[in-house]
Amino acid sequence: MARRYFGTDGVRGKVGRAPITPDFVLKLGQAAGRALRRRFGERTAVLIGKDTRVSGYMLEAALQAGFASSGVDTMLCGPIPTPAVAYLTRALRLSAGVVISASHNPYDDNGIKFFSAEGQKLPDAVELEFEAEIDRGFECVPSAELGKAHRLDDAGGRYIEFCKSTVAESVNLYGMKILVDCANGAAYRVAPAVLHELGAEVVAVGNEPDGFNINAGVGATHTEHLPALCAEHHCDVAISLDGDADRLIMADAHGRIYNGDELLYVIVRDRMLSGPVAGVVGTLMTNFALEKRLEELGVGFSRAKVGDRYVLEQLLERGWLFGGESSGHILALDKQTTGDGIVSALQVLSAMRRQDKSLSELTEDLELMPQVLVNRRIPKGFDWKSDEALARAVEAAKAELGDSGRVLIRPSGTEPLLRIMVEAEDAELAGRLAHGMADALAV
Repeated sequence: MARRYFGTDGVRGKVGRAPITPDFVLKLGQAAGRALRRRFGERTAVLIGKDTRVSGYMLEAALQAGFASSGVDTMLCGPIPTPAVAYLTRALRLSAGVVISASHNPYDDNGIKFFSAEGQKLPDAVELEFEAEIDRGFECVPSAELGKAHRLDDAGGRYIEFCKSTVAESVNLYGMKILVDCANGAAYRVAPAVLHELGAEVVAVGNEPDGFNINAGVGATHTEHLPALCAEHHCDVAISLDGDADRLIMADAHGRIYNGDELLYVIVRDRMLSGPVAGVVGTLMTNFALEKRLEELGVGFSRAKVGDRYVLEQLLERGWLFGGESSGHILALDKQTTGDGIVSALQVLSAMRRQDKSLSELTEDLELMPQVLVNRRIPKGFDWKSDEALARAVEAAKAELGDSGRVLIRPSGTEPLLRIMVEAEDAELAGRLAHGMADALAV
């Protein structure tokens, strides 16, 4: 059964247009509350966190009202990273966690995503159950059963201590100067605090949110200036998070930017110093060079659909601990139940400290193949698979690449975009083929 409201990362869209409207979010909260009460009974309670978008105030109120109308208590955290909600839901033994965020998207987008009591993204079956409840219509419980709302004032402090606990007590960051780009998002307070409390000298940018500037030229999707900032402030390394702080990209002062594939490799290689690593899960977008290098090291590798939820599903199925996406979602299940930009950064920094090596030294035996990704906006419902001009361009590109590269075309799960990716040994060739296929689209 196809989901109608939920995409690859919850319900997402433009604020004020269905489904990101107060009336729908109210219904979603009530529907989720009813479904959760069937599982947990009268003691059902959920945690609600959000990023820094101005629309978060409106959607938080609607969501909380929906839960209350179904007899579910809520704990409100205010602005806090998505992975913090996953952690706090587990730590407080709550029934579910909910995040109001559109991650790396512009401020006028927003979304709702859920975590289970175990701090993991919900499986498709549970999201379908929520959708079925929405179709039942509005059913408010009697006044004596209405849920209550509470403010969790120390949510940020609890999460800071959790992040610090993911590195060994013998590891500290004294003597390191670190730049952290908080994307004017949910981590604007906690990320600098974590690094500072571990001993680093911290330079924070993108840490002045105003409700409108989240991801605006800053954060993990705008890293082109990160090396220059790192050099300007004489920092050893730079960390860049996205709006809800579940992604991580890093850079150094020598012009290098390190994506999720490279950072995942650093973490896995560091873990291998303590024992074997059974396998790693990537996605269809993961660089082919990472797959080959892991195979050389005797580490299994598998590709999941794009989306950290699908990476997690494969990790759980296989009993593996490490996975991620090139975009910066990194999962280290020995430390956290979901992708966590701050925790992932701490794992990389720990590897640098333990091995007394720079990022460039830790990745010198992994040479990524050039990838070019072109995003082409498409109308909703556009059947790109039936586009004959695109099909001809794809066949021509594959023929030209042969066995020395690959083509991947997929629709975005969160935006009306068709993503066209070419991986080749030559960057100019990859770019020419990717843009050629994008130009062939009949839209």
